[in-house]
Amino acid sequence: MSVVFLLVVAALSSQTCLGVKYEPNWNSIDSRPLPAWYDDVKIGMFINWGVYSVPSYHDEWFWYWWKGPKPIPSVVKLMEQFYPPTFTYADFAAEFKAEFYDPLKWVDIIKSSGAK
Repeated sequence: MSVVFLLVVAALSSQTCLGVKYEPNWNSIDSRPLPAWYDDVKIGMFINWGVYSVPSYHDEWFWYWWKGPKPIPSVVKLMEQFYPPTFTYADFAAEFKAEFYDPLKWVDIIKSSGAK
């Protein structure tokens, strides 16, 4: 049933899309009409907050940039400077305190961003 629905939607969409040719420039792209549902659409938000935030350096790929096949020298240097040689990624868990976790503040920020 869902496959049939997707095929119908794809067919109808292709008819709409084939009617107008847009050029690869801002004026052309901005001239296209927004779909009727656009203003009512809801987008989910996912917050990924993990032990990689303990060193507060780089990004969520911290372990990969430290121990992966192509380490980033600045990440390796940070670990050598501030952590003992036997330190592992799992050891960050003991330092993950979430001391500034304030879910109500997060909700305020997310709501003020326009999320519904």
